[in-house]
Amino acid sequence: MKKNSDNLLKTDKTPTPPLKIAAVHDISCVGRCALTAVIPVISSMGLQVIPLPTALLSTQTDGYDNFSFLDLEGETERIISHWKKIGMSFDALYTGFLGNEKQIGTVLDFFEYCKEKNENCKFFVDPVMGDNGKRYKTYTKKMCKSMQKLVKKADVITPNVTEACILLGIPYKDDFSTDEIKNMLSPLQSLGPETVIITGVQSKKGIGAVYLENEKYGSYFSKKAKREYPGSGDVFASIILAEIMNKKPLDSAVKKACEFVYTASVFTEKAKTPLREGLAFEGLLHTLCEK
Repeated sequence: MKKNSDNLLKTDKTPTPPLKIAAVHDISCVGRCALTAVIPVISSMGLQVIPLPTALLSTQTDGYDNFSFLDLEGETERIISHWKKIGMSFDALYTGFLGNEKQIGTVLDFFEYCKEKNENCKFFVDPVMGDNGKRYKTYTKKMCKSMQKLVKKADVITPNVTEACILLGIPYKDDFSTDEIKNMLSPLQSLGPETVIITGVQSKKGIGAVYLENEKYGSYFSKKAKREYPGSGDVFASIILAEIMNKKPLDSAVKKACEFVYTASVFTEKAKTPLREGLAFEGLLHTLCEK
């Protein structure tokens, strides 16, 4: 162990502190999603995650009934207040599941603070609202409408197909063609973000994502695993964020995210992990590290 540690220290480069990512997500104690996925994935890719929990749930909401739910809005505001007092600065702000509509305003105020402290701070919004054509149980129509306020300020958004439909106010259907989904990219970009990535896109090629960065369109599809696990979107979006912050091209970032989710899905199935417990990615995190 000591020999390996010594080898890590043999470099001509001076170590630099990792970039700081403020991650505004919930904590679902069981289910490998939100912060329990965001922290290990982004950390394994060389960035520091500073969590700002929005809610505390006993489990994630897909596949579990009677789960406990504690809204942390008041505590979220106190945490931010303390961070302001000690002068915290962040390189990126990353939002996911929010507990209520008021938290959207809290996040917007926090983003303004982040930009004041660091004008280069990036804003990544995963507009978590629903999946498979349905809103999540804790998201109201009014709250979904307010999500556009975050999207307007964002640099990058990663909605799934359901969330893209909600943001655009168009009906969801199960049989969107790839071209139909691609045609959603420009209207989503017109809401504010420079980069739009629609995830969970189904095609004859498999499952993947279509994206628009400035005026450049692209897509990538991996093989489709037999099962789709909850929390996959959080893993996907976290890889995208880390790759962008590590100055990697978007096309390679999307490819890496798609392939990792596919590999983790196959691995999880072979491990006979219950579907509702999410992706068993722990043994694969080393594959995300830089060589």
